[in-house]
Amino acid sequence: MIMKLSVGLKVANNLSLTPQLQQAIRLLQLSSLELEQEIQIQLDSNPLLEKIEDNNSIESLNSVEANENKDLTSELNADHLPNDLPVDTEWDDIYTHQSTALATPEYEEREDNRQIHLSLKEHILEQVNLLHFSRVDKLIAYCIVDSLDDKGFLDADLTDILIAVNQLLREVDNDEDVEEDEVIVVLKHIQRLEPIGVGSRSLAECLQIQLETIKDKTPFLAEAKQLLNYYELLISNDLNKLLKQTGLSKEQLTNAIELLKTLKPYPGLEFDQQESEYQVPDVVVAKKDQHWNVQLNPDVMPKLRINSFYSNMIRRADQSDDNVYLRNQMLEAKNFIKSIDERHKTLLKVATCIVEHQRAFLEQGAEAMKPLVLRDVAEEVELHESTVSRVTTNKYMLTPRGLFELKYFFSSHVGTTSGGEASSTAIRAMIKKLVSNENPRKPLSDNAIAEMLKKEGIEVARRTVAKYRESLHIPSSSERKVLI
Repeated sequence: MIMKLSVGLKVANNLSLTPQLQQAIRLLQLSSLELEQEIQIQLDSNPLLEKIEDNNSIESLNSVEANENKDLTSELNADHLPNDLPVDTEWDDIYTHQSTALATPEYEEREDNRQIHLSLKEHILEQVNLLHFSRVDKLIAYCIVDSLDDKGFLDADLTDILIAVNQLLREVDNDEDVEEDEVIVVLKHIQRLEPIGVGSRSLAECLQIQLETIKDKTPFLAEAKQLLNYYELLISNDLNKLLKQTGLSKEQLTNAIELLKTLKPYPGLEFDQQESEYQVPDVVVAKKDQHWNVQLNPDVMPKLRINSFYSNMIRRADQSDDNVYLRNQMLEAKNFIKSIDERHKTLLKVATCIVEHQRAFLEQGAEAMKPLVLRDVAEEVELHESTVSRVTTNKYMLTPRGLFELKYFFSSHVGTTSGGEASSTAIRAMIKKLVSNENPRKPLSDNAIAEMLKKEGIEVARRTVAKYRESLHIPSSSERKVLI
């Protein structure tokens, strides 16, 4: 019986990590994309390592000297890891790897639909380069685009942009002086690029620009433009004063507001959401026959083996440089394959444990999320907490409810009035639901939300509600009282 590393540490606390264990730990924390890159590096540098193209020729890892191969899982299960243990060199000369997925997936090979999205600023600059701008106007445009915030608004005064442009001109020995009127002209051109309204200095200006691009025959267009002259009353939702000061009827006011609602208040924000990084799931979860099935995504599972041509060239007793080189490369290839396999075994083990705990979430949604911390999973799968942390970082699980990072399923607990516990994630979901169902004329205050949660058996302070609300990017009740 192999002694656990945590026990061995009590005897030899001054040992250091083996290269293999270092590699296994490093591979654990890599995302699927980073792992793919690492595998490619190994394939390019090690002639003994090759990718398997024919799935039928793969042998099972579990069939290769199971008793002699030291399981890295036990070594990863330690409060403190040593730095130098002997490397296992007693593996077969020819070694193949098999995916640790539970079953063959029920979907066929899919087309790679990954797209590269430009950032907002890159998108605007591409359009600027197509305009017939002079070199100076183009410089002004670059300075304007550089001053855009995430919402697409201009986050700088025209004076600051003017100073920046003139300073850049001096640096290239250009004595030309740019006036503020020239900056305004270029800004107006940018504001009419896609998305319309980008570069606006206020929400009112952004809406005004978008209204100007709408066809004149659009119903209630004139009324909507008129409303923007009373912007302060509009955002405060003071309909009675709007009726009096605009002279509009209730029908005209209602329809004009509806037209304003069709516009984009923050043109850059929607664009920014497009450029979210394409994520490939590491784990796929599906319900079959009332049971939740967890399997690794075969698309990100490498199929590696030792190159038989080069391995057959190795002579046991030969100490020539070429032979020693091949033996060393074979050892590195075997260690790498085993580290990959241990990574997947650990990932599958942790993901399965998470699914067992969060069945209610999978069946009912975020409001049913159970409290779960790293320690709970670490104890169940007999791994150290730091190992669970590594294996859940930048790893994604595809569920019927969407794609989630594994860390999403971990949350702290909040006590309930019944003596039980509620997940902070579930509480956030409840707050989001309450806000979405509130009367827009009378938005719920943090105190009101806290009272409503208390009725559900969850006692949280107003400050806690405010913290959770802000983490969901939900404005305060006063800020939510806007256009209805």
